[in-house]
Amino acid sequence: MNSRMSPRSRLLVVAAFTLAIALVGISQARGQQTSAGTAASGAEKPYLVEWVYKVKWGYADEFWQLFKKYQIATLNREKELGYVTSYAVYRPGYHTGEDSRWEYRIVITYKNISSSGHGSEVEKQLFQDQATMKREENRRWELTEAHYDLPIHTIDPNGDGTE
Repeated sequence: MNSRMSPRSRLLVVAAFTLAIALVGISQARGQQTSAGTAASGAEKPYLVEWVYKVKWGYADEFWQLFKKYQIATLNREKELGYVTSYAVYRPGYHTGEDSRWEYRIVITYKNISSSGHGSEVEKQLFQDQATMKREENRRWELTEAHYDLPIHTIDPNGDGTE
């Protein structure tokens, strides 16, 4: 990003990028819901969640190796079991200011909201050595400066603004 951009312009670029990422996930979920051929009840609607990670400078590669080992493996298994219908991982193409910087965004589409609660159970099945997993996951969190999980709700753009 151009270093001469004002902080407000940088924030607008980041906001536009974040919105684009969310829209990709929402369009994927809408396509899956439409292909089902029926309107899903509230409990059966796809449930979207975005995980965002800001990693300490210089540690993105180490973070990614640990994330891939545990979180991506768990998501892949949840997908095989039908809990996750899809997920996408994003990295920024440019850098931003420190206040809005992030390294990884993962947009996950779960089959429904209740399908999102199986991660710990799947991890216990996948990783028999729980002590090593806990130690390595603690290291991943040491490398994480900021993190949030954001549920994304699909709304009718022509509706009243609610689900």
